[in-house]
Amino acid sequence: MAQAIETNAAATGTEPQGLGGFAADWSADQEVFRHVHWGKAMMWIFLLSDTFIFSCFLTSYMTMRASATLPWPDPSKVFALTIGGQTIPLILIAIMTFVLISSSGTMAMAVNFGYRRNRRVTAALMGATALLGASFVSMQAFEWHKLIFEEGVRPWTNPMGAPQFGASFFMITGFHGLHVSAGVIMLAIVASKVLRGHYDRRADYSAVEIAGLYWHFVDLVWVFIFAFFYLW
Repeated sequence: MAQAIETNAAATGTEPQGLGGFAADWSADQEVFRHVHWGKAMMWIFLLSDTFIFSCFLTSYMTMRASATLPWPDPSKVFALTIGGQTIPLILIAIMTFVLISSSGTMAMAVNFGYRRNRRVTAALMGATALLGASFVSMQAFEWHKLIFEEGVRPWTNPMGAPQFGASFFMITGFHGLHVSAGVIMLAIVASKVLRGHYDRRADYSAVEIAGLYWHFVDLVWVFIFAFFYLW
């Protein structure tokens, strides 16, 4: 049906209208509404839904912290590290934030070189982005290990004060860490395809841009987590 509508539209030189136009748009090969790549459209829809989820998490965290009856732990003390005999507050969190923000820069350059059809540089920049993301996850794992085995924090208890601290910390940072881990895997897959010339055959590097959209979103979410959880 959609093919007949498109054939008729091509013959008459007009775009199909009404219900026929709707059917033709959504049955078109890899394109939604003819001018928006289907992958970009689906990624934007996913990111919008994910925005609502993270917003609910952060709103719940702020409500939980404001209503806690026991003292809330001071993040600058909880997440401090002792280096060379000196206790430095939030040093690990600052490094994690720098690493993740830097990865946004390498990802942006990867998209730029992708549309220039420079396979080697694009793949190298995406590999660097994935490596920075993996470093972030590794530092987050160290942070979890320190809180669990050295400080005794659990999702259901917290020896330093309000028990809600552990639940909110592991839920929010764990959910974000899962996103970063998924992004690292996606970047590695897309980078390998770029290096093999997979997208050159179709002359379409949209996959690199779509991966970039996801990665920039993950970085932006971390900025809000850093501000609300670690600085407040």
